[in-house]
Amino acid sequence: MDVLYFAWVRERIGLPREKVETQAATVSELVTELSAREERYAAAFADLSALRVALDQELSDFDASLAGVREVAFFPPMTGG
Repeated sequence: MDVLYFAWVRERIGLPREKVETQAATVSELVTELSAREERYAAAFADLSALRVALDQELSDFDASLAGVREVAFFPPMTGG
């Protein structure tokens, strides 16, 4: 699946996107796998309350299933103005 990173998440990880092969069943499990890769991922995912996730461009939750998902995007909360 494609994993996209936006704003400071992208800055911490150092990539705008990557292809990931995973056995994770949920977004939380994917985050655990990514965080275990190396320190830059662990830093980006250290505080999940500061992150939002979208599955196939639809806002979702970290306990959501990844079954059939082609794209996961991680980004900080957006503010209007």
